[in-house]
Amino acid sequence: MKPENLFRFSIELDPRLLEKLGAVQRVCLAATLAIAATVLTAWFVPSLGRSLPAGWDVMKANTALLALCSVLSLICSQPRRSQNMVTVGRLIAVFIGLVGTATLLEYATGANLRIDALLPIDPLNGPVGRMSPQTAFSFALLSVVLFLLRERKWIGSVVADIFLCGFCVMVLVIASGYLYGALRLFGISSDTRTATQTMTCLLLLAFVAFGRRAEFGGFGILLGTGIGSKIARFAFPIVLVLPFVLEAGRGLAVRTGWLGLEYATAVETALSVLLAFGLILGLAWRIDSLERDIRDLSLRDELTKLYNRRGFYLLAEQALRLAQRSRTPFSVLFIDLDNLKQINDTLGHETGSDFLREVAELLDNFVRRSDVVGRVGGDEFVVAGQSSETAMHNVVQRLEEAVELRDSQPGRLYPFSFSLGLATTSENVSESLEDLLHRADGAMYMTKRRKKQLEL
Repeated sequence: MKPENLFRFSIELDPRLLEKLGAVQRVCLAATLAIAATVLTAWFVPSLGRSLPAGWDVMKANTALLALCSVLSLICSQPRRSQNMVTVGRLIAVFIGLVGTATLLEYATGANLRIDALLPIDPLNGPVGRMSPQTAFSFALLSVVLFLLRERKWIGSVVADIFLCGFCVMVLVIASGYLYGALRLFGISSDTRTATQTMTCLLLLAFVAFGRRAEFGGFGILLGTGIGSKIARFAFPIVLVLPFVLEAGRGLAVRTGWLGLEYATAVETALSVLLAFGLILGLAWRIDSLERDIRDLSLRDELTKLYNRRGFYLLAEQALRLAQRSRTPFSVLFIDLDNLKQINDTLGHETGSDFLREVAELLDNFVRRSDVVGRVGGDEFVVAGQSSETAMHNVVQRLEEAVELRDSQPGRLYPFSFSLGLATTSENVSESLEDLLHRADGAMYMTKRRKKQLEL
């Protein structure tokens, strides 16, 4: 197998899910744009800065600029954009990567590349205006994702997905540092920590980039229509949030003195096992539910909810074998609607569909739960089950009485009219389901011919 085939994903994406995701992404981009634009403007307009809450200036001007550029790059790379717009988005991504990488080089080598002085100078901290190293590293990773955002070829797609994973992990580490008070997680001072505004922008950008990249790469499994996609969407939020909730609970128990560190760790471990077991049970229930839905889709008629031809044959043959094994009579009732074409031609196909649903409802009400009822043709229904000819005639009689009652209702647009054919297994004669259906079909046509002769 060629390497490119290993990384080519033929996933059918859910259009309704994509539409909802697109709406959420637009909100995230608007929020990021508002935060970054406000902070960047405040660096140029001191009066605005004085009106903002304390600590706004922890988000440096360069950081706000890169957040704005990231939003612009994502906008340029939206679906149905022209190739020129995509190219502009990639150029913006290159600029983001250069600034982020240059900042990291300044931290690593001690060199002064004057990157921190591109925009308004920060008189409070030194080096002036320099973003934190973890922020610079996050934007460097994001720049690669933005450059390869719409890449489908296997090498570019895999590289984009790997860098996206790295970016998301980095953002989660920064968020965890805030959640657990690990401000020195990277060995830096509190003066060069990641600002709350920056962390918010990075989280929003990570969500948008992940969702956008999922439309082109391997993460598309989260947006698909298949069973795997539905299971992944069920489990993904739980797996993402659960560790943070458990660790936050453990930290709270230790800080408040409710539990010692050892006991809190033991409780967290036990809860992790219990919740993981619950997740497995939830996935198992979800898989079974989806399997039932698929089985119903493959065996049932979508309009009437009765068994379709495949479902009827499958279940009726099983019922016939059980009847033959127990030596009990088995009957097949064939029903053909006489006036469906006339209803469709005069009242419309929607009325014809209502008629079919009404017939299915009647059959479902007047046959036993053990009988198999199916729609095997456009206007053909079949009932099969372990029943004698006399018992099936009683079913037919009750059905005809119900039909007569409905036809007598005032304002009815169309009357019920159908032809019936009945076949029952003979003693000491082994018949197949096809044989019984053939006999019932022949009896039904004889009934239909007699009706036409009476009309003449």
